[in-house]
Amino acid sequence: MDLVEDPGLDASAVVQVWTDGGCRPNPGPGGWGVLLRFKGRERELSGGEAETTNNRMELTAAAEALETLTRPCVVAIHTDSEYVKNGITRWHTGWVRRNWRNASGDPVKNMDLWRRLLDAAKQHEVSWHWVRGHSGVPENERVDQLATAARITVEAAGQ
Repeated sequence: MDLVEDPGLDASAVVQVWTDGGCRPNPGPGGWGVLLRFKGRERELSGGEAETTNNRMELTAAAEALETLTRPCVVAIHTDSEYVKNGITRWHTGWVRRNWRNASGDPVKNMDLWRRLLDAAKQHEVSWHWVRGHSGVPENERVDQLATAARITVEAAGQ
């Protein structure tokens, strides 16, 4: 069920979150960005790493967003990462059942961040929503800008 569209739930009680991450080249320097919106207030977060991957930055953004919330919340997370959305809504149960091995029997990539994200999500009621990247969704465009700016800052610090 989509918590945002639940007629019994006041939409203003839902924390709306947009996340993005990326790096250039991949792997290479990366950044992540988050936009949280609740009852008309917004907060932006961002950060980066000198050597990382796109997927790690996408996962970090989602984990940072949930870890920022100071009490249990109803949260709608919007991500342009099918890797994050599918991993958290479909794949992780099999990984856990197979002791953090994928269907091929290999260790799950980014297991540290998947565990961090699952742990951060436990205290909240989270719905996951995929949005096409670079499709004109203002909030998605904003978190892309935050992630890019964070990556550029990391690159400049390494020069």
